[in-house]
Amino acid sequence: MAQSLKANDKVRVIAGKNKGIEAKIVRIDRKAKKACLEGIGIIERHLKKSYFNPAGGKKSIHVGIDLSNLKLVEAAKPAKKAATKEAKADKKDAKAKKGAK
Repeated sequence: MAQSLKANDKVRVIAGKNKGIEAKIVRIDRKAKKACLEGIGIIERHLKKSYFNPAGGKKSIHVGIDLSNLKLVEAAKPAKKAATKEAKADKKDAKAKKGAK
């Protein structure tokens, strides 16, 4: 089931300290088998002063949750392909009308 998960799917955490929480998938790392969820698993990374970051400071990053600990609740809606086909047909009609004048 974990292989069918995609970004923007709504999932429930079924194991770990966030068990029972529902959230949307922000990003998936297939190689590491982890998913970043919206509002869950965010930690602060302390940054050292550098040339690019002279002030140093903190940066919030996502820590992935293993795909085996997630259960699909609601799949993301697919893009409307029919609308794009209609738009292409309208463009062809417009070109044909220009050629007829």
